[in-house]
Amino acid sequence: MIPPRLIFKKGTLKILDQRLLPDRIAYVTARGAAQTAANITNMALRGAPLIGCAAAYGFALEMRRLKPVSGEALARAARKTAALLKAARPTAVALFYAADRMLNKALALSAANPDKFAPAALDKILNTIDREAGLLASEDEAACLAMGKYGAALLPKSCVIMTHCNAGALATMGIGTAVGVITTAHKLGKVKHAYSCETRPYLQGARLTIWELMREGVPSELITDNMAAHIIKTAGVNAIVVGADRIAANGDTANKIGTYGLAILARYHKIPFYVAVPTPTVDLAARGGEDIVIEERSTREVTHIKNVCIAPKGVKVRHPAFDVTPANLITAIITERGVIAPVTRASVKKHLSL
Repeated sequence: MIPPRLIFKKGTLKILDQRLLPDRIAYVTARGAAQTAANITNMALRGAPLIGCAAAYGFALEMRRLKPVSGEALARAARKTAALLKAARPTAVALFYAADRMLNKALALSAANPDKFAPAALDKILNTIDREAGLLASEDEAACLAMGKYGAALLPKSCVIMTHCNAGALATMGIGTAVGVITTAHKLGKVKHAYSCETRPYLQGARLTIWELMREGVPSELITDNMAAHIIKTAGVNAIVVGADRIAANGDTANKIGTYGLAILARYHKIPFYVAVPTPTVDLAARGGEDIVIEERSTREVTHIKNVCIAPKGVKVRHPAFDVTPANLITAIITERGVIAPVTRASVKKHLSL
């Protein structure tokens, strides 16, 4: 079993520190929005759905910490808190979805309670905000189960499958998105073998995904990113499945750097390339991939592995954390509502209206 990623109690949020995995299981504690945002930024927690759930809990923590005295004070605190959380990372739309959802809940409560709060009224409001955060987390858990079912149905028997980065339980509150598809298919006896790309430079595939697959008993192997083409060609890979951090209205998909290259390989080798995401990952405000902000992260994550420098001192470095895969390279998008195929602006819009 994968350890709990988030443990929320009134006043505290314990966050599984994924920077220490797989060597050690330990938690850091957040007591407000600023600490939650810091842990999102510094990668103590990562994975788009989990970032969103953590942001919701961080919002609830902040409201309890501030204890607003009136509807006006609640609205003011809610707007400031949502903005703080959104600034933590720019690409994963689940963060923005969660912050906005919590903000809207708080604004509705403030409008319904415009006067100064009595202690009992404030407690009721804070409990309502806590419940909204919990609801968001439980929805993610249920979405993962549904994606696993829909995705597993797409895979052939004796499937040899490849994935990139970590879109498993560690990235969500449930069984995961892409890795959830793999583990669900494995339980149905459909997975012959799984390959996890290491995912340089932060090594989510090497540290997290292969760890999850091993713990779930999936027959699997770790490969370096530059082995992918060779393995696809020689090992009978017949499907690739990944997660995503943001999907534009036309189906263009932003995911961990290296995903675009795998999609090109899949097209050349005539194998399906699947993206598994919950529907809040779709950003209808982004018309295409060109509208998605690509986060540039620390150069140290490229030059160092576990604090050991592997590059010359003073080297110039680029570190785009994500790339965009064009919709025409994606066979299907798997969501908790079903499967989007073909991946077009019209099919994405129709799917979201279900």
